[in-house]
Amino acid sequence: MDVTLHLAQDPEADALLGRSPLAALVGMLLDQQIPMEWAFKGPATIAQRLGTDDLDAHEIAAHEPEAFAALLSQKPAVHRYPGSMAKRIQQLCQYLVEHYAGDAEAVWKDAATGKELLIRLAELPGFGKQKAQIFLALLGKQLGVQPTGWREAAGSYGEPKSFRSVADITGPESLAKVRAHKQEMKAAAKAAKATGK
Repeated sequence: MDVTLHLAQDPEADALLGRSPLAALVGMLLDQQIPMEWAFKGPATIAQRLGTDDLDAHEIAAHEPEAFAALLSQKPAVHRYPGSMAKRIQQLCQYLVEHYAGDAEAVWKDAATGKELLIRLAELPGFGKQKAQIFLALLGKQLGVQPTGWREAAGSYGEPKSFRSVADITGPESLAKVRAHKQEMKAAAKAAKATGK
């Protein structure tokens, strides 16, 4: 895996996401309740604070929990909720160590179908169905991981040029389109709630 992603909108952080399967998974895990760029810059910030140029699932899983939470809490914090996200990252890494010998790429490397891959992703701690579908779409659209039926398994996120999620972000222009889509969805949800539907 060595591609250029543009999710953090920061060259160093994006380079890490493109070469490190674990960094990409951690960025996806962090992508909630904070701006997307902040979430996907998180893995690079964590690596830097650990004094390394990549993330290692074994190292993170074995890290003392309070020390790891403190690492994420340093200013600027890696997430709005650094303590709970530190716990989630460690749970993800522990799961990867137990089920995939610590190799994040093994989650998708030999998946025969999109459906199988979706199940594997949805089993990861912190990944529900929607997050799993978005990550599956990112794998298919930008990282060349395209098992049979991957678009169908990714649902609407797998549609070409749908601009619904991080899977479609390749630069500032597509980022603006995804942001606009998310704002439309929020407005529609708010309107539906207001009318009681």
